[in-house]
Amino acid sequence: MTWTPSPSGSRLRNRVSDLIGDIRVALAREGAPSSDFDLNRNVTLPADRTLRPAGVLAPVIYRNGRYEVLLTKRSSALKHHPGQIAFPGGKQDDGDVDVIAAALREADEEIGLPRHNVDVLGTLPAHETVTGFKVTPVIGLVKDAFDITPEPGEVEEVFAVPLAHVLNPDNYLIESRRWRGQRRHYFVVPYGPYYIWGATARMLRAWTQAMTSV
Repeated sequence: MTWTPSPSGSRLRNRVSDLIGDIRVALAREGAPSSDFDLNRNVTLPADRTLRPAGVLAPVIYRNGRYEVLLTKRSSALKHHPGQIAFPGGKQDDGDVDVIAAALREADEEIGLPRHNVDVLGTLPAHETVTGFKVTPVIGLVKDAFDITPEPGEVEEVFAVPLAHVLNPDNYLIESRRWRGQRRHYFVVPYGPYYIWGATARMLRAWTQAMTSV
């Protein structure tokens, strides 16, 4: 599958739109970190816990007259989080300069997005996951068309969600389920057949919060 920008999108590539400019401003501001436990105040986290650094990329594209963000559906064959909606990304390896480099490398490996084709707009504060990762969300504008190539065995599908949808706080809900003997609450931001929840929804929610002050 190839993502190809619409004609109007092509003309916009040579200048920064108001929305992209607002995103840059929002990401440049210092914000508070988030975690999978934000809505579960009864959870006490060990002060001496060790978190592994990781980076995920939120690739922003322009097509059909609007900005969209690319997300992946993880393979149902995976041991961890099968079938869940996620950003392309992963843990920082020894060869990565930082978490931004990790996010760009993983996006290249997982969906075929070349690193040089991404204009990094900024990062959100790190997000702590229940699996022990300190994840930095990287927001990047995709500059040119590219062939979307899901990594076999890891990515089942790559799809796009309108940026206006995930940046609208009214589209977020709080739901809950039993986890490890306790009821855990979390954000969800459904879109069509896609159930976006957990860490991915929480990071998108943090992005939404950052944009409200612009």
